Amino acid sequence: MPKKVGLLTAGSDCPGINAAIRGFGKAGTGVYGMQVLGFKDGFRGLVENHTLKLSGSVLSGILTAGGTILGTSRDIPQAMMVDDALADRTQAAVKNYQEHKLDALVCIGGKETQSAALHLQQAGLNVITLPKAADNDVPMTDLTIGFDTAREIAAQAIDRLHSTASANHRIIIVELMGAHSGWLTMGAGIAAGADVILIPEIPYDTDKIIQAILERNKAGKNFSIVAVAENTRSKELVAFIERSRKMNVKLRQGKERLEVEAQLEKIKKRYSSETLLLASRLEEATNLETRITILNYLLRGGTPSATDRLLATQMAGVCARMVSEGKFGCMINYSAGKIGNVALEKVVGKSKPMPLDHPWILAARQMGTSLGD
Repeated sequence: MPKKVGLLTAGSDCPGINAAIRGFGKAGTGVYGMQVLGFKDGFRGLVENHTLKLSGSVLSGILTAGGTILGTSRDIPQAMMVDDALADRTQAAVKNYQEHKLDALVCIGGKETQSAALHLQQAGLNVITLPKAADNDVPMTDLTIGFDTAREIAAQAIDRLHSTASANHRIIIVELMGAHSGWLTMGAGIAAGADVILIPEIPYDTDKIIQAILERNKAGKNFSIVAVAENTRSKELVAFIERSRKMNVKLRQGKERLEVEAQLEKIKKRYSSETLLLASRLEEATNLETRITILNYLLRGGTPSATDRLLATQMAGVCARMVSEGKFGCMINYSAGKIGNVALEKVVGKSKPMPLDHPWILAARQMGTSLGD
């Protein structure tokens, strides 16, 4: 008997999501005889029962479209805003899943989506996921849907900023997405020839960056491009947080300690990257005008690259096959050049930092790029 499958897209949007929707819809209906029902605006659509049938003309012409035809949101069933308060809507999600007589639920999203999907799996639903993230930070997969396009857009933007930086003899700081990892900033920075690349995995020393820029000036290069991930931290901030944490452990116990830890996390998030402060210090030390360009949301839009379309289509096809075989509780992944799958338990709660011996980091150092350390 053909399966009836729900599909939703959650978290932030990025290029390639529509290619994944199309890939699963076409493979599911055309090859495996499924009925595919889309839920609008992420998990909120599942909880509130907002649907769209995914077949025929709905799937036509969306391969190259940015965004997601289903809409998206950051809501998760176990902590959803209802009347200005967080509420657990898990049972509403389960109820709608059952009332639609679904055999499975496909969730396309990033780290938070993987966590919410595991929660629903544990609540009794048959769930399978596809990873998407413009900054490539989903664990247990080498590539995520949306990363290649975001990297290409970022590299092109930095290319263009070279011209104005050179003409006006300026330092231009380019801030990119990367709250937890530097894959996007490092990849785009190397591809576009950024002079300084700063990522969360390597706390930076402002004096080292100043030294690198002054050495460029001495060599007759009166401009510099600094690519920085949004959550990059200075060594000063890292040292402050660690000192404060150690003092907290020594002086406090129980609830009081937890409260201070929460405050430290807020400080770390608030002052991470410190892009404005960094710009001010560089301008003062080098006598070069310094400007900031923030690319974050720009990287989420537009036509997906051929690589993202291909990755999304392949992942969606494998996902449809696994649904037809009754295999759930996993995320489709890309590892060592192959599309496979990994249990959600191995994905949720993990992080995906760049290894400090990664070939990209080694290549950057070989090119004489300053990493701020």
